[in-house]
Amino acid sequence: MNISRRQLLVGMGAVPLLARAQKGQRRPRIAAVVTVYFKYSHAQHIVDRFLEGYGWNSTHHRPPMDLVSLYVNQVGGNDLSRDRAARFPTMKIYPTIAEALCCGGSKLAVDGVVLVGEHGKYPRNEKGQTRYPRYEFFQQIVEVFRSSNRAVPLFNDKHLSWNWDYAREMYDTARRMNFPFMAGSSLPLTWRTPSLEMPLGSRIREAMCVGYGGVDSYDFHTLETIQCMVERRKGGETGVKWLQAYRGEKFWQAYQEGIWPKDLVEAALCRSHTLTPSRKGFNNDFPSFDDMRRLVKNPVAYRYEHADGLMSTMLLMRGLVEDFNFAASLEGRPEPFSTQMYLPMPPRRTSLANFFSPLVNNMEAMFLTGKPTYPVERTLLTTGLTAAGVESLYRDQVRYDTPHLAVRYQPTEESTFWRT
Repeated sequence: MNISRRQLLVGMGAVPLLARAQKGQRRPRIAAVVTVYFKYSHAQHIVDRFLEGYGWNSTHHRPPMDLVSLYVNQVGGNDLSRDRAARFPTMKIYPTIAEALCCGGSKLAVDGVVLVGEHGKYPRNEKGQTRYPRYEFFQQIVEVFRSSNRAVPLFNDKHLSWNWDYAREMYDTARRMNFPFMAGSSLPLTWRTPSLEMPLGSRIREAMCVGYGGVDSYDFHTLETIQCMVERRKGGETGVKWLQAYRGEKFWQAYQEGIWPKDLVEAALCRSHTLTPSRKGFNNDFPSFDDMRRLVKNPVAYRYEHADGLMSTMLLMRGLVEDFNFAASLEGRPEPFSTQMYLPMPPRRTSLANFFSPLVNNMEAMFLTGKPTYPVERTLLTTGLTAAGVESLYRDQVRYDTPHLAVRYQPTEESTFWRT
């Protein structure tokens, strides 16, 4: 790849900040670019942690950096950003993304950027995808990098975009300009019950996650759950050749026909803390197939084949569970390998949504060191899988070939999920 002088200069701007902080120089400065900022929004969970700190390893951790600027795209009656600006006067709200990154000046004036394009009133297309402006925000951020001849680490919350071509362009731009780039869900980083990691180099025959929620939203979280585990198999990730989605009656027919392994479904369900009993008042009764049909009104499955032959299946079964449960069959292991990615959601099971804490902690690490803590290729692939699932559903649940998802990468050897 040929790199221009400008691209080299931009890449050189992403200098690690840890040494600077250790020498007692000024604290790193962070900008946040968000769609909305209300209670329980992703922006509130993330930005509040930079401002207020959060519980971490038996103490209250305050990030060794300052969130100094904020851009909010939509401000409604339930907005919290003005309250936060009043309580934290070192953080200023700016009317444009460029002004937020330049802190009102003409050149980039921050050392890291958090992009949270989740929640808010945005149009949906004919496929049911919410057109969150993550790509558009990314483009405005990158334009500041270019005009300043300097770039800084950037974190994008959740999947890169609803549109695969946009997502690929975002990834390619970050690589071409050589700035640290991370993205994704909190599912790969949260607690696990039991606290298990897929052994590096495992030979995985089949992988499964049973989750809940809707299409073009929680399907992404379920796919990230699968991917953070299967990427650790022998050879690493090789990409995905095709995907087929199932919904409603076609889902139940595929379930009965054994399109995906029932033993892995049961192994995953046995990890759930929210499994709905088949009879009211009986909390030890495992649901039968007929019980599942009665309890789950709109099930969705994505079944897909990786380039190396591994088969993976994502099930969304709202009404049966309200958590994310992984199971896999491994060579040399007679019983399934299974765990739950523990995601206590407010306001029912918690008030803090603590699973955002490891997500923010990983952002901090990238901002300080200039190195992503896990590969952004994971989220590039799960972004493409989410879009492919939507496409298969839109095309009446046909098999959808995905030659564009030839995303190959290696996982980090070190685990990144939370253990305390």
